[in-house]
Parts: sequence; structure tokens; C-alpha cells
Amino acid sequence: MARILIAEDEPDIRDLVAFTLRFAGHDVTPTANGEEAFQQASQVMPDLILMDVRMPKMTGYEACRAIKADPGLKDIPVVFLSAKGQDTEIQTGMDVGAEEYLLKPFAPDQLTQRVKEILAKFGK
Repeated sequence: MARILIAEDEPDIRDLVAFTLRFAGHDVTPTANGEEAFQQASQVMPDLILMDVRMPKMTGYEACRAIKADPGLKDIPVVFLSAKGQDTEIQTGMDVGAEEYLLKPFAPDQLTQRVKEILAKFGK
């Protein structure tokens, strides 16, 4: 199906998201922080990037800014997965170029459905 890059510093959450998306048929590349995600994005060229906001080395916001500033990566949709649901957090995510901001916790089937819808929107 689609190539999806995940940036999540919590191993249990990263593993659950990766398992859920692999089970749905996607090719998943997990990374542990924003810096790794930015480096891997140019190698993997994913169809979608799912990213936590609060991570070490480079936050999701910083990584999204870097991705959107890179001509080769700027068209890849970025979706934030975060427990930070305040309006200011969501607005910051959208301001740095995110396609969507999904709040944790979410059910695996909800995640799979939203990923399917976002990929369809981008013709993937």
C-alpha cells in the first residue's frame, strides 16, 4: 500500500502504531525522534509522515518545518499524533505545515481509517 514514516519517542506507542499500519498492509519505517525522521524522509521518500510533537533532539514542529523547507520533501503530508490537544498546540502544528493533528489516545481502527482517508486525499 503506502510507505509511512513514523516519528515517536515512546517505544510502546511507536511499536503499536507501526504494528497497526503494517497489519493494514503499509510499509512502515519507525524512527525515535524528529531528527531521525527528517534524515530518513529523504532516504525512504514516504507517502505519509506520522509524527509526535514532543520528542528529543528535534521536536515534531521543528522536523515538520525542516521537511516543508526541503524542496524534495515538502509535498509529503505530515500528520501530528499528540496528547497535547490545546488549541494553541494544534494551531502551531497546522502553522508549521501539518495536514492534520490527531489526538492520542486513539483506537487502532481510527488510526487506520484516518490514514486511509489522508492517503486517498493525496492520491496514494
